[in-house]
Amino acid sequence: MPQDASERYRGLTYPFGRGIDPAPGEVVQIAEGVYWTRFAMPMSLDHINLWLLEDGDGWTVVDTCLNLPSARETWEGLFEGFMGGRPVTRVICTHLHPDHVGLAGWLTERFDCDLWMSREEFLMCRAMASDTGRPAPDVAIRFYRGAGYDEEELERYRQKFGNFGRAIAPLPDSFRRLVDRETITIGGRYWQAIVGRGHSPEHVTLYCPALKLLISGDQVLPRITPNVSVFPTEPEGDPLTEWLQSSGRLREMLPDDLLVLPAHEAPFYGLHVRISQILEGHKTDLGNLFDLLKEPRRAVDCFPALFNRTVESESMGLATGETLAHLNCLRGRRRIERTTDADGVHWYQQIPESIHYGDD
Repeated sequence: MPQDASERYRGLTYPFGRGIDPAPGEVVQIAEGVYWTRFAMPMSLDHINLWLLEDGDGWTVVDTCLNLPSARETWEGLFEGFMGGRPVTRVICTHLHPDHVGLAGWLTERFDCDLWMSREEFLMCRAMASDTGRPAPDVAIRFYRGAGYDEEELERYRQKFGNFGRAIAPLPDSFRRLVDRETITIGGRYWQAIVGRGHSPEHVTLYCPALKLLISGDQVLPRITPNVSVFPTEPEGDPLTEWLQSSGRLREMLPDDLLVLPAHEAPFYGLHVRISQILEGHKTDLGNLFDLLKEPRRAVDCFPALFNRTVESESMGLATGETLAHLNCLRGRRRIERTTDADGVHWYQQIPESIHYGDD
């Protein structure tokens, strides 16, 4: 990219430009042996960045896109074009979400290669995919009724249940586990796997000291904050605390001069600034939510404290999960309490004169 492509915005520097929008399957060289390509997706978050790493006589692929005919076509064009007919020898998925793991099974079957993931991501992905074709379980209906859903909203949830498995090709029956702080060799260079939690159970980022690169997946994004949600499978979970701790750990472990390669939007410099912005944003959200709970409220009544827009039906699930993550975090800090009415609806309210234990 030309030197004048560099752009600075809100403390971050984008060496390839902030608004760059590569065409699906276009390839941009990031560093020696490291290439960026972008695939289109039919949703509000309309793309995902994937990473092609030269690895001996073949390629290591990081993340894969949704299981879509258009994505398979884009891959086919890369196989025959830029990738020069050299095989994919390893598929690494940062985490279980369908835009990252959707074509992992297809790629590993096609090239008879291994899928590399952390254990919790692989096993949770298989468990979630197994829900496809089942009716929504009663425990999930109780969960969303407790959050304040009406019958129309519960019916929409029933209709959507099981969509996860439809967005991914079947995973292979075995995988190669990635472990936190493990070092692997790709293209003759060391890459370290660093695990974060909260956005997903055991999200892997990849750090290459020699190239000063961090493939961050969804763990660090430049403009949006990754969704951190509570789900019916673990209703009392506290993923936001895990997320805050993981983000702080990354800031402490990693140098600030890395080029961050995120799953969405453009590569950037400013890792520590961005992590600090994310942490401060959640601190503000928790404070706003606590202030709102001077009076008893359901989870669905709390959206205005966290979102600067109207929550539409298609984003209701993510908004509910994110809100419950913040509520469970405040409950864990003993700042709010939850009661349940005769209809099974949960109500949240400040604990009078609650002690503030800190926001870290």
